[in-house]
Amino acid sequence: MQPRPSTFSIAARDPATDAVGVAVQSKFIGVGAVVPFVSADAGAVATQSFANVAYGPDGLELLREGHTAAETVERLTSDDDEAAQRQVGVVEAPGGDVGERDDSVAAFSGEECFDVFGDVQGEHYTVQGNILENRETLTAMAETFEAIEGGLPERMIAALHAGNDAGGDSRGEQSAALYVAKPEGGYDGKNDRWVDVRVDDHEHPIDELERVFRLYDITLLAREEPDDTTELSGETAEAVLGTLADLGFYDGTADEEFGDAERDALEDFRGMNNFENHSVAVLEDALARGWDDADGEGEARMVDAIWHGLQRLERK
Repeated sequence: MQPRPSTFSIAARDPATDAVGVAVQSKFIGVGAVVPFVSADAGAVATQSFANVAYGPDGLELLREGHTAAETVERLTSDDDEAAQRQVGVVEAPGGDVGERDDSVAAFSGEECFDVFGDVQGEHYTVQGNILENRETLTAMAETFEAIEGGLPERMIAALHAGNDAGGDSRGEQSAALYVAKPEGGYDGKNDRWVDVRVDDHEHPIDELERVFRLYDITLLAREEPDDTTELSGETAEAVLGTLADLGFYDGTADEEFGDAERDALEDFRGMNNFENHSVAVLEDALARGWDDADGEGEARMVDAIWHGLQRLERK
């Protein structure tokens, strides 16, 4: 018998950005290879419990053919002799009247899934889980996704954190994944793979997923250009220069002045880390704005500060 991913996930869409995706955590190795299936022209499918991975491509194809999420779930499970052991959540991609139809979001939890199991739906999302510590895991995910502000990736990660904090997987933590599609959202606009990050084996996979996502965000996701930028100065400039010196990008004395030589060091840091998506001026501005909110030390704090500082700029 195949192992069952004991899993909680959210499939969701964002009509404001045309994004749709799945976020998931499980006490199971490499859950990102099993649960999430997403396409910008169709929607999102999360298949779990005794997962039938054929639900992914088959479900997306049914959505492309014009079937609603509810019809898709019905078609998938009615043709499956082992449906009683399955769990699946389906969300149609944004567009048309999907936000006005209750059947554009749907889920199924078979009666033979391991306790505690269930699913909860909202206007633009469905959460589902099995082998959970409690049902509060699901309600916490739903409430957090509805309440929190920000982009779809951040809201989905926040839902995972909330579910985990409320009880989560009764067997513990191991892997997590975030997969979000958006029209022309992929690298160089050549596909729809907007966000695709995975943590296959980790003591705290959701924390690690968030860290990797932030690095991915800085590196690959474009932002609108700011109307103005702030220069580094004072204690923040000194702290940034001290970090750049420790990393080998700056050989001067770290003080509260940030001039041409210091920006050259920041440009070297930018190139080494593939942050060319943003100008040196934008990175300096992000460091100035985000330093006090950042966690960690050294390069980790530099990256986290940049991510926090970029949050004022809308993603393209």
